[in-house]
Amino acid sequence: MLDRIIAGCCRLLEAALACALLVMVVLVFGNVVARYGFNSGITVSEEVARWLFVWLTFVGAVVAIHERGHLGTDVVVARLGPRGRRVSLVLGLVAMLGVVGLLMRGSYAQMLINADTTAPVTGASVAIFYAAGLFFSIPAALLLLLELWRALTGSETTHVGAQAALPEHSHPRDASRDSAPRQAN
Repeated sequence: MLDRIIAGCCRLLEAALACALLVMVVLVFGNVVARYGFNSGITVSEEVARWLFVWLTFVGAVVAIHERGHLGTDVVVARLGPRGRRVSLVLGLVAMLGVVGLLMRGSYAQMLINADTTAPVTGASVAIFYAAGLFFSIPAALLLLLELWRALTGSETTHVGAQAALPEHSHPRDASRDSAPRQAN
């Protein structure tokens, strides 16, 4: 049930990402056409496109956390046993939560500092720019906490690394490695 709610929220975020990307393309392309074709421009296009790009990056990062789309390597973890994989997973999740906590704290501080600062073209508060970090850090922390809970309790998980860490799950590379004959040294 919870996984369905999270997946639904991520689909909404993906729709928002598509809309933001569309607005960015229209603004930037429209500005290029206006400058070269009509010797004028869309005044707010550069500023709004820059803000949308920052928001697109942070909102996309939330979706990537849910989909396990961030880059990672398992060179060391693949050689560990189930207990080592679980410890590695828990340590990785704790480290990610620490970084997300720092980002949350810093974004919130920058929002407060820049709340009264206005952007030169739109006149909007620059705090909107820093709010993207806060927007990312809250759902990211919740997703990471859920994954940490699942890793610690051994409950069902969708994280590839967590599946490898849990004894009841098998990692695809383990199956091929275990079925191959081992050579004595």
